[in-house]
Amino acid sequence: MESTLRRTWAEIDLDALAHNYRTLRAHVGPAVKFLGVVKADGYGHGAIQVSRTLEALGADYLAVSSIDEAMELRHNGIAMPILILGHTPREQVKNLIDLHITQAVTCAAKAEEYSAEAVKCGGTLKVHIKVDTGMSRLGYLCGGEMFDTGVEGICHACNAPGLEAEGIFTHFAVADEPDADSRAYTLAQFDLFRRVIDAVEQRLGRRFAIRHCANSGAVAAYPETYLDMVRPGILLYGCTGAAKALGLVPVMTLKTTISTIKTYAPGVFPGAVGPLRHDDGGRPGAPKGPHLHGYVHDRPDRPARRAGGGRGGDLRLPGTGG
Repeated sequence: MESTLRRTWAEIDLDALAHNYRTLRAHVGPAVKFLGVVKADGYGHGAIQVSRTLEALGADYLAVSSIDEAMELRHNGIAMPILILGHTPREQVKNLIDLHITQAVTCAAKAEEYSAEAVKCGGTLKVHIKVDTGMSRLGYLCGGEMFDTGVEGICHACNAPGLEAEGIFTHFAVADEPDADSRAYTLAQFDLFRRVIDAVEQRLGRRFAIRHCANSGAVAAYPETYLDMVRPGILLYGCTGAAKALGLVPVMTLKTTISTIKTYAPGVFPGAVGPLRHDDGGRPGAPKGPHLHGYVHDRPDRPARRAGGGRGGDLRLPGTGG
């Protein structure tokens, strides 16, 4: 039976998503490909619906974190290219090939596994090579003394049987931070990435079809990093401080109901909200959802944040001033 007790819910505006896509397309220019990141169920916006919208609008690629996410999209009719950013077990290579899913290759061991499995099943796996330029997570290490060995390993992967190295990419660690140190770090990452690309392409005697590194922060602030394709994630959904400056709008609206309204005397400390005191009294409302449903109220004069440290939009509760 359908519940009549809806208390807190999210509304997703696909027209807002379309607006953001067109705005970002215009911002990066027509010569640059567009990859929409739809991992983690499209950042909670609904990966299938978001992907259908982006496909209809003409996006070039999608990105997810796992083969489960990629297969869900394929099984729901999404036909456009999909890149898996995370690890896929070697026994799933046949599924990757059969479903035309692109896989990130992050180290020599993964390249060897994927190559062997692709050859075994008589197919070709399309891959994008991941370079760790300073994020210190996944990717071939190419900084400092590891430059030559990193480039050699990437070239080996690109020449491995059963693999088609369509692209090469990296991820910026602090491109969304405006301070001078973060800007210098981002530009150093980009410089290393360009040097790796140049060295690999020179040794291979061919060019990668898609070179990409511009995540949300870089799309907003570093046009020199656009290369062949941009890769906006949370920015596409109208989140982060840069979204408003670019003319983007939130795709998700979180709504709730008020269960109780009380009148308090001056000096009362509301529980669970924090050390805020109603010095002039007032009638705060008690929202149904936030604290136990994934949001943490720091203070009413600051944006709400998702529990666990994720970035949330403003949580505005009618009648509370929050």
